[in-house]
Amino acid sequence: MPSDHPSGSSPVAITLPDGSVRQFPGPVTGGELAASIGPGLAKAAVAIKIDGGEPKDLSVSITRDSKIAILTRDAPEAIEIIRHDAAHVMAEAVKELYPETQVTFGPSTDTGFYYDFARPTPFTPDDLVLIEKRMHEIVDRDETITREEMDRDRAVQFFADKGEKYKAEWIHDIPRDEAISLYHQGKFTDLCAGPHLPSTGKLGHAFKLMKVAGAYWRGDAKNAQLQRVYGTAWANEKELKQHLFQLEEAEKRDHRRLGKELDLFHQQEEAVGAVFWHPKGWTLYRIIENYVRDRIEKAGYVEVRTPQLVDRSLWEASGHWEKFRDAMFTIEDKDSDRVLAVKPMNCPCHVQIFRQHLHSYRELPLRMAEFGSCHRNEPSGALHGIMRVRAFTQDDAHIFCTEDQITAESIAFCELLQSVYRDFGFQEVSVKFSDRPPTRAGSDAVWDKAEASLKHAVEAAGLPYTMNPGEGAFYGPKLEFVLRDAIGRDWQCGTLQVDFVMPERLDANYIGEDGQRHRPVMLHRAILGSLERFIAILIEEYAGRFPLWLAPVQAMVLTITEDADGYAEEVRAAFAAAGLRVGIDLTNEKINYKVREHSLAKVPALLVVGKREAQERTVALRRLGGKDQEFLALDEAIARLKQEAAVPSSAVATI
Repeated sequence: MPSDHPSGSSPVAITLPDGSVRQFPGPVTGGELAASIGPGLAKAAVAIKIDGGEPKDLSVSITRDSKIAILTRDAPEAIEIIRHDAAHVMAEAVKELYPETQVTFGPSTDTGFYYDFARPTPFTPDDLVLIEKRMHEIVDRDETITREEMDRDRAVQFFADKGEKYKAEWIHDIPRDEAISLYHQGKFTDLCAGPHLPSTGKLGHAFKLMKVAGAYWRGDAKNAQLQRVYGTAWANEKELKQHLFQLEEAEKRDHRRLGKELDLFHQQEEAVGAVFWHPKGWTLYRIIENYVRDRIEKAGYVEVRTPQLVDRSLWEASGHWEKFRDAMFTIEDKDSDRVLAVKPMNCPCHVQIFRQHLHSYRELPLRMAEFGSCHRNEPSGALHGIMRVRAFTQDDAHIFCTEDQITAESIAFCELLQSVYRDFGFQEVSVKFSDRPPTRAGSDAVWDKAEASLKHAVEAAGLPYTMNPGEGAFYGPKLEFVLRDAIGRDWQCGTLQVDFVMPERLDANYIGEDGQRHRPVMLHRAILGSLERFIAILIEEYAGRFPLWLAPVQAMVLTITEDADGYAEEVRAAFAAAGLRVGIDLTNEKINYKVREHSLAKVPALLVVGKREAQERTVALRRLGGKDQEFLALDEAIARLKQEAAVPSSAVATI
């Protein structure tokens, strides 16, 4: 990778991440630097970072003393470059196979890449196969990728001459102070800011084209419709294989499909973004709600209920009207000429309860909880089953406390949250610390105090965390608790927020030990978050095969012959009396059919009874997914399933 070293240039000292320094007589490229360290690094290198800045091409010339990090394909920053290159290679393949096609944009995404194409003929699945095959050929060609800066007018003409009107149009919108850079690979040239790999061979073969969807030029429905081809790309074949497996598993576990198959819930156009809970689904909902209720009662929370419709003046005072107005459903009260909002969150209403009498410091902390029914006007395109809805319930609570109590309350909450997650089967939980957003309420001094308090609390709780810059709530910093499911997906559910702002805005006070009025600190916290979303996560975590304590129907009594109907009713009644959720199937079907049907319904335990079981007062116990059956005395079967159905933490969750 040659570089142009002008005669008389000054020596350049390169400091590497390990602190070692390499001296060069003049400017040196990233590629030359990597080669000077070793052939293995030269082969593995994909980009460089200069003085901690954004990744740059290996061909960039380092002209002054600098701190340089050489990125290999396993570096976190490298995957975005790999995916961006995959988009360019796909565009090159499309242009070779379908020369009449115009290219527009091709960015990387969280799991891959896409490119929008202008082409009158729709791409077919067979086309994707051909495009992917050509992409592999382009990688095998190992075409050198080079960057060129071009005069703006010349660049417009360059793409216009190629018939690429979209690229030519976009150049006009690039700020005048930004360089116009083009990247060449083989006979393909794209308008791009970079960075890119040194050659197409560096991309590797860990990619796959996934689907075609519609898109509009610049995302505007008034503009021309384009075809968006999606792909996924990874650093190696193992990661690609794992991602494809995860997608396959996710499809099998999709809560929308399982919700229908297991008769848990449905949704329909007449109530967009809301859930129709069926009996089994509502049973699951109540199991979870009552479990959480039991846990928070034991933790010293009091439960409240607040109105659904609240005058806009409260939302204006709290600051939510300014921040969330577009997400609020509102109605006009014609009698009073008031504008009322359906509450999108519970916190301002909880402050109103706190303010109804003047509390003493001796009453703090006051832990106020609500299974609050909230509504948010989410865009229709963002709705996703019951994962993201417009009508939902939060396991919301607000802890009113003194500054001195923040740490102890935070530690107690973190311990409660982790225990709850373990009960539901989630062992891996990570924490993100979200600090002040660009637009916020409260002074910098208040934010300094809030962030320091929360950091001290999470560290005192012994929880490692990563920073999530600028993602705090408008009134305070927050911890986001992210759980990992059975197939490696991450879900942000719980949250803990330190708020000095809202008690000030809504004039909340308590009487301190000194006899004076003080503002309480408000800790906003949720464990599950939206119950609807958490139930969707649980459905997908267990693929509908819930552990016994969560299963809406824990057992089904199945008869072999009509002679056993009376005994079957006794069995059902005995299990129900023991507090188990049990159903019965007396239909005139063969036992193998019944077993198959209730296995498809994912009932954890099947209790098969016939004439012999009735005479001996036993049951044949079959487990979901098992082929064998165990013959047990009725009392023993009840005792065993009752023990297995206990909540893991032994918290009582009845319905």
